[in-house]
Amino acid sequence: MNKKLDELRRLANDLPHSPGVYLMYDRGGTIIYVGKSKALHDRVSQYFAPRGHDNFKTDRMVSHVDRFEYMLTGSEIEALTLENRLIKLHKPRYNILLKDDKSYPYIKVTVADEYPRVEFTRKRANDKARYFGPYSGAGVAGSLIRTIQRVFGTPRCNKRFPRDIGKERPCMYAQLGQCAAPCTGKITPEEYRVMIDDVLRFLGGSFSDVRESLEKKMRYASDNLLFEIAARHRDSIRELSRLWDRQIVVGKPDAEYDVISSWQDEKSECVAVFYVREGAVSDRERFTFGADSIMDGDGMTSFICELYTKREFIPGTVLLGDDVGEENISLLSRYLSERAGRKVSVRVPKRGDLRSLCDMVRDNARQYAKEYEKEYERTNDTLIKLASMLSLEVVPERIEACDISNFGSDNITGAIISVVDGKFNKQGYRTYKIRSTDTPDDYASMRETISRRLDHPENPYPDLFLLDGGRGHVGVIRDLLEERGIEIPVFGMVKDDFHKTRALVSVDMDEISIAREQSVFQLIYKIQEEIHRFAVTSMSRAKSKTLTRSSLEKIPGVGPSKARDLLAAFGTVGAIKSASVEELAACKGISRKNAESIYGYYHKSENGEG
Repeated sequence: MNKKLDELRRLANDLPHSPGVYLMYDRGGTIIYVGKSKALHDRVSQYFAPRGHDNFKTDRMVSHVDRFEYMLTGSEIEALTLENRLIKLHKPRYNILLKDDKSYPYIKVTVADEYPRVEFTRKRANDKARYFGPYSGAGVAGSLIRTIQRVFGTPRCNKRFPRDIGKERPCMYAQLGQCAAPCTGKITPEEYRVMIDDVLRFLGGSFSDVRESLEKKMRYASDNLLFEIAARHRDSIRELSRLWDRQIVVGKPDAEYDVISSWQDEKSECVAVFYVREGAVSDRERFTFGADSIMDGDGMTSFICELYTKREFIPGTVLLGDDVGEENISLLSRYLSERAGRKVSVRVPKRGDLRSLCDMVRDNARQYAKEYEKEYERTNDTLIKLASMLSLEVVPERIEACDISNFGSDNITGAIISVVDGKFNKQGYRTYKIRSTDTPDDYASMRETISRRLDHPENPYPDLFLLDGGRGHVGVIRDLLEERGIEIPVFGMVKDDFHKTRALVSVDMDEISIAREQSVFQLIYKIQEEIHRFAVTSMSRAKSKTLTRSSLEKIPGVGPSKARDLLAAFGTVGAIKSASVEELAACKGISRKNAESIYGYYHKSENGEG
């Protein structure tokens, strides 16, 4: 190893004193760490210094380095941007990795519409809408949307205005005074826009501005003897006040900043982020990582930059509980200012109330890390027990389960779910429309499903396959794996007469009861319930699309292709029914003649037909 270090040190000493990105590779050719520096020579050579490092995780990473590569950039900002892209692309073992964008919920306000809507979404599109978030969970975003609906009266239905004005009777919420009811046509686009402006201020964290606006409306309504409207505004103000009272106040009423602190030990590490708006904690997030991630100044800098590529709003001040170094603080300030389009100050408070706040966030990070460690230990114990019961050679950190669902001979669907470290990994979920058979054949369908899964080796193979079935299913998949030359243990999950998970089976051993090991039983039960739910849901969704398309294909001139185009444009048959001839003709693949035919099909009674 010393010879290898000497060679790496010599190569690092030849690097230029220029900004760039470096990639560390292990002996297998896998990228295990990506970093950036404004002077590659200085930063990379530090890794291979004879004295070692203060951070034991860095020493561990360096012990696995076989070679490194580098890329020059025009500036340190460019290096930081490239580093983030490479980390997302390669997901190196020792870098801090954030969750995928798909995991984050946003609130979308369609401000370009005549009557803007407030919607929950997990995807940020490059459109003219305003996006708020991401939020720490769907519960936070959903709670905010429900509050907006109650306080401001935004519609809860899926109607589009002005298209759907007057087409149906107002809903229950309109009758209760909890919806502005644009469906009645009694609220003008200008009046509706004033309401949406309050919603935008509320989502931006300006509680006091919204309260002031509602108070003005309440006084105006009261002065003009509109007492029912004044009472609704009064109730809205009370609800906002209750919401404000539940906030954790940590600063002055005009305080607006994000606070980021971390905690790490040999087992885990965690970054906690508190979002402070108008002096109160409006939301918080935790990011917990395993023992390998390197949380030094450069790692924290990369983490913070990646964090703000996912957030709509960047406050004027970001407070750090960790000293990441003057160069990184300056770099972060420049990077975040560029993203925000205004000056953003990054500071590490040394004393006073702000230091105490950073310490409080660090305490939260430490608590989160301890909870993570306890959960990891419990899960690891369960996986070790499972490995022992099944006589596995390795602990099954990655498990995949498979099930087949069908409705008669229609829409036969194969489904696979992924479980990583005992937790469901939604990114590893897959569905397959079965092609090899037109009749219900579980064995053939499962063989095709697993075969198509194995056709993608870029996704790591599991340590264990679990099948929703018995010995026959296991035998079919074992034969498939042997044909492919792949060694992965396979077991079937069998149920008792009451449809409860009973045991695991293989082809060459007795049935293995799991009832006495409660933690193993709970894990297998959850896996079997989840794969069944996912398979049935996927099949039902496929069947629903088929039935919807087939109903559209009854319209003269509309075939499968045009039915798909219509559903892609309008989303539902109800929306297609409500569309005008002009709106239908604007859809891709639909001619004016088609549009008139579709409109006529759904409006026969209005035209005196039928």
